[in-house]
Amino acid sequence: MNVDDLCRELQLEIRAGRRKLNREVTHGYAADLLSYAMARARPGCVWVTLQGHINVVGVASLTEAAAVVITEGLEPDAATVEKAEEEGIPILTTELTTYTTVARMVELGIPGVDEVE
Repeated sequence: MNVDDLCRELQLEIRAGRRKLNREVTHGYAADLLSYAMARARPGCVWVTLQGHINVVGVASLTEAAAVVITEGLEPDAATVEKAEEEGIPILTTELTTYTTVARMVELGIPGVDEVE
């Protein structure tokens, strides 16, 4: 499954990074603390968070995340969108809660980072 497939399956809104929607999704990770995401997210993950500020792009780039999903109807600010475009990081949004977003990813067969070697 790639990011574009995930967008279709979960009806995610694309806010940035359209040119990188072909990235493969290898697993998922959910956290709102940036330090946890930096330490535990892995390349190819879809990072699910409530955070929508510019530091999210830095963490996603550092961890080589396939995409970031911002939940609960929160929107990234303009600086975040601009930086995500520069870095080629897909930023996606949903009205769903973090819990429901992750549950639906699991239903799609996307494993968590603790299930990937």
